[in-house]
Amino acid sequence: MEALTTYDFIITASIIVIISFWFNVISKKTNIPSVLMLIVLGVFLNLILSYFFGSVPDFLESLKILGTVGLIMIVLEAALELELKKDKIIPILKSMSIALIGLLASAYTAAFILQLFIPEMSMQSALIYATPLSILSSAIIIPSVGGLSEKKKEFHIYESTFSDIMGIMMFYFLIEGLNPSEDAGAAGFIGNIALTIAIAIVASYAIILIFQKIKSQAKLFLLIAVLLLLYAIGKKLHLSSLIIILVFGLIVKNAHLFFPGKAKVFLDTDKIKQIYHELHIITLETAFVIRTFFFVIFGITIVLSSLLSFKVALISLLIIISIYLIRFLILRVFIGRDIFPQLFIAPRGLITILLFYAIPTEAQVAEFESGILLFVIIATSLIMTWAMIKDKHKIGSLLDEIDEQYEERNTAEDILQEKINSNGIESTEDKIPDNEDTIP
Repeated sequence: MEALTTYDFIITASIIVIISFWFNVISKKTNIPSVLMLIVLGVFLNLILSYFFGSVPDFLESLKILGTVGLIMIVLEAALELELKKDKIIPILKSMSIALIGLLASAYTAAFILQLFIPEMSMQSALIYATPLSILSSAIIIPSVGGLSEKKKEFHIYESTFSDIMGIMMFYFLIEGLNPSEDAGAAGFIGNIALTIAIAIVASYAIILIFQKIKSQAKLFLLIAVLLLLYAIGKKLHLSSLIIILVFGLIVKNAHLFFPGKAKVFLDTDKIKQIYHELHIITLETAFVIRTFFFVIFGITIVLSSLLSFKVALISLLIIISIYLIRFLILRVFIGRDIFPQLFIAPRGLITILLFYAIPTEAQVAEFESGILLFVIIATSLIMTWAMIKDKHKIGSLLDEIDEQYEERNTAEDILQEKINSNGIESTEDKIPDNEDTIP
């Protein structure tokens, strides 16, 4: 069969975007993550390409680029949702603590499991492999929790965003430890974060002050380009670049807090509101498209035979059990008894895949099978799907009970009203004298 043409790629890409839109619709009705459906679609495309063309193109570099841009868009999208208020401080700190403790505990437990079954791994290499497996996927969580209560939805947005950022920071901190000449230790790590935050604040103020003066209508993609440039330069300088994106999004969303008192004269409120709304739409749409192609391409690159290994299944199951056991203990301490469905909303996804492909050659272990990665991603997504569907049914049952109670109450009120009306009519008739008796 002849090779694919440019128009074949355009047709395929367009169909994938259309299908992804309907996956989102299905996801809202069923609570099955659209990401899971996209991965399955990628697996089917893999089978089709293999059958008609005999081989599948190498999408690895495309996957890395899509993943990086997608990550930036997802974090920016989440930051634009976060409103900073005094009553939000406790939920933010609580979410951050849960994300950090969960990340560290899960990473060290997973590293111990990997080292137990793969003796060739050093503890450092095991931690590098375990860290991506310990990071929550905001790419899956944020689009999936829209049906939860506002409090739980907010918790998951905070937690998954912090998990992404801290997980990436931890991953690159461990990688720097591979090269003693580049390893600055804990003090250097803290200094790196402080420097990144300072750069992020200065850059964010500069961008806002400049862009609110630009009169051209075509400036949003210019803004996105500036943010991508800052992120890439930050990575080249070994900074925690995602903090730059997070800080910028927070300042745009909460501009009134960052321009207090007399500083408000530098802020054009109408322009900043317009930038916020347009930026929100752009990030939402861009994140949707990039997420679509990232997970479809990931599905295409999946080697299903890697799931058939008993060793892969055993290691994966132990890691999955440790994830939910640790999460249960942390949520009970910080939240209490009301931890459903939060307990089971812990999928791994975009960051896990992206960081796995970023493991440097000197840390790679040939005995580690990528099927573990795939197994954990699919299993945690399916468990989240089950929890969300069950929670939806629970809410549905509760609403049905409330409707039944209202119906019973309304019926009782109708019966009572009929009796009152009936008694009222009878008593009135008793009081009205007969006309014949009143004739003199």
